[in-house]
Amino acid sequence: MMTLRLGLFALPLLLAITAAAAIAAAPGLHPEHMDRSVSPCDDFYEYANGTWLKTTQIPSEYPAWGAGHEVYERNIAITRTILEDAAQDTKAPADSLRRKVGDFYAAAMNEAAAEQAGSQPLAALTKAIDDVRSPAQLAAELGRLHLVDVSAAFSAGVVVDDKASDKYLFQVEQGGLGLPDRDYYTKQDDDSKKLRAQYQAHVAHMLTLMGEGQAAAAQHAATILAFETRLAQASMTLVERRNPERVYHKLTRSQLIADAPGFDWAAYLDAAQVPASERDLLVRQPGFCKELGAMTRDVSLADWRTYLRWHLIHATAAKLSSPFVNENFAFYGKTLRGTPELAPRWKRVSAAVDAAMGEAVGQLYVQQAFSPRAKERALELVQNLRLALGDRIRKLDWMTDATKEQALKKLDNFIVKVGYPDRWRDYGRLLVTRDSYIANFLAANRFESERRLAKLGKPVDRAEWQMNPHEVNAYYDPTTNEICFPAGILQPPFFDAEADDAVNYGGIGAIIGHEMTHGFDDQGSQYDARGNLRNWWTDEDRRAYEARQTIVVEQYDAYKALPDLTLNGKLTLGENIADFGGLKVAFAAYQRSLQDRPQPAPIDGFTAEQRFFLSYAQVWRTLMRPEMLRMLVSTDPHSPPRFRVLGPLSNLPEMQQAFACAVGTPMVRPAEKRPTIW
Repeated sequence: MMTLRLGLFALPLLLAITAAAAIAAAPGLHPEHMDRSVSPCDDFYEYANGTWLKTTQIPSEYPAWGAGHEVYERNIAITRTILEDAAQDTKAPADSLRRKVGDFYAAAMNEAAAEQAGSQPLAALTKAIDDVRSPAQLAAELGRLHLVDVSAAFSAGVVVDDKASDKYLFQVEQGGLGLPDRDYYTKQDDDSKKLRAQYQAHVAHMLTLMGEGQAAAAQHAATILAFETRLAQASMTLVERRNPERVYHKLTRSQLIADAPGFDWAAYLDAAQVPASERDLLVRQPGFCKELGAMTRDVSLADWRTYLRWHLIHATAAKLSSPFVNENFAFYGKTLRGTPELAPRWKRVSAAVDAAMGEAVGQLYVQQAFSPRAKERALELVQNLRLALGDRIRKLDWMTDATKEQALKKLDNFIVKVGYPDRWRDYGRLLVTRDSYIANFLAANRFESERRLAKLGKPVDRAEWQMNPHEVNAYYDPTTNEICFPAGILQPPFFDAEADDAVNYGGIGAIIGHEMTHGFDDQGSQYDARGNLRNWWTDEDRRAYEARQTIVVEQYDAYKALPDLTLNGKLTLGENIADFGGLKVAFAAYQRSLQDRPQPAPIDGFTAEQRFFLSYAQVWRTLMRPEMLRMLVSTDPHSPPRFRVLGPLSNLPEMQQAFACAVGTPMVRPAEKRPTIW
């Protein structure tokens, strides 16, 4: 489901990766990670992290490893203890959070039951697909599948209305692909063709596990690839989807039916439990919906059933018996991400419980791992960065007073969320048993769909969180104008209540600044103080801003992640603006905090300013397998970690002054090529 929520990390990276053993938190900087044979003015990333990069190995279970993963590993060690203790506590009240997460974990850890069941838990859903005999039944079956998060054909769900941010809408958008993005189907280079062949073989193998003969499975896999290729060809690119105006089309039900004939939208909406009172729909890609209607008319129902069976398997494979789990990992883990080994079952199950009942686990987590003192200091940092960003906006020489007034109003109206929600999610209606992992998984998916559907017709809940409290991430949401920093990321090395201010401002401070700057990046800047997609800029200021964005695009277009792999500056534009702006604002906030205070003495031979920039660089230390790197460069709006350090710092005079970098060195970009925005 599409969202303009702008996070710090790529979710596939953090949710799919953990470490083999718990890692103890260490305060402050890590001088032992540095490579002092490298000049900070030549390559600051290598200078700050070079020894770590040379001596660290990616655990065999994972496609990447870095500071964020170390934090995630410490967090998952805590949640594992919580889940295992809860699973053993069979005397807890049946409706308590402890009992529900314990029962979910216990059912999922029952590997013997999963092996015995095989694909049998999908029998009822498979039969419902096989019973589809008309376009109306097809549309209704898609509605029922979407309720349990089998996102075949397209994606749909409840979102905030971009242009009326006090209301919810049911949205429809492109989707239905088994590969990561449309370009995986449309590119014609040899590597892309090879990957499609591997994908087709994977689909065929999965179908044989469901009982099909090899010849039939091979034929059906070819049908599925052709089907998805047609969906991909009707889809917008990731760069095209970055423009909020291009993906905002509010249509009535009758307008959608008229514009995208063939698909029975009425039958779909009824089965998807969208109330008839919801007259308006948010259609992100009308052209895609039109093609969906055409495919309903000219693709046989037999081929549709084949396609739906595949997406049912695809959505549930990781929760079935080991042949399904292993084949799913062989393609999505090994082939796509380069991961040699499957993670232990407890780690995969812990992630599944998080996905199903994240706030329930988070509520138990924060009781152990997040102190009131940590929340108090984090809020202090947020306030200091808000003041610093306000100062910078007032001093901009390229923005007129009229636009500055609106920008400051937006900044003042940021909703700030730190640590954990003030009001926890109610899981009372979610039924969990110890009988079946897949049954609990599907029940949790339906619970979440119905919870969101219940929002329709009600005012937007601006207190709701969109991340789990123990998640190692942060976000900005333009439709609610909120910034959120979960307890999970408020941990070393990002944040340490015992570390010196320079380290915290360079770590979590830059992250806070990053999310604040998202409110004013190429996408966020199109939303006003209340979260409405509305132009609040003068034409002159918008042109000036777009000229500065062009410089950012050109800078990142020139970077190569691998010798044959160039970054896409347009895809990563918003995150690059947020990295650069967040770093500048964090440094300004740190300098602001030193007013009327003595200059801090050097620590470990580094001045406070140097420690700030070293802290920033060290939180981005990351090793990544080539396969994972290629996938992220193609699909992720974030630049690879190396360039999240080199890109912003090479534009920053404050860093160059701190390390006495001369004009002409690699970390000093020519003045005319430095984007000056926030």
